[in-house]
Amino acid sequence: MTDNRPNHTGLEGRIAEIIAGPLEAQGYELVRVQVMGTETPTVQIMADRADDAAFTLDDCTAVSHLLSAVLDVEDPIDSAWTLEVSSAGIDRPLTRTKDYVRYAGFDARIELHFPGPNGRKRFTGKLVGADAEAVTLKLENGEAVELKRADIRKAKLVLTDELIAFSTKPTLTN
Repeated sequence: MTDNRPNHTGLEGRIAEIIAGPLEAQGYELVRVQVMGTETPTVQIMADRADDAAFTLDDCTAVSHLLSAVLDVEDPIDSAWTLEVSSAGIDRPLTRTKDYVRYAGFDARIELHFPGPNGRKRFTGKLVGADAEAVTLKLENGEAVELKRADIRKAKLVLTDELIAFSTKPTLTN
């Protein structure tokens, strides 16, 4: 796991390995790979621009064409499948260390594979910080919990007015 790449396993991990390099070569970063369905699965790819600019419809089209070609050559799925490319959105999934760090101070919802601190699997609170090993979350009662990254099933930002304001503020350009 690196700061810039999410950690995937199984088929999703294989697809992530195949597409991360070509995405990065074109100025994009992989946020998440999710395979949904069995008969004709949908391969959902979430990406960001590496320069932190907004991910536009043109970016979706470019990434879709790039990944269609790459996945057609590598053919990681034995049956017919559908490709779906999207931006991560404002209430994005948190999959990389850099996501947790960038959004420190914002509300997040984290679900673990197995019960963790206090016997709980689900936590909501303010992101305090993270590294490659753990995420620290401050709960509503003021308690700080450290959650092992390897134990996290899924994590995402909670849509709030503060997050919307942060996500829609104009970026400075030179």
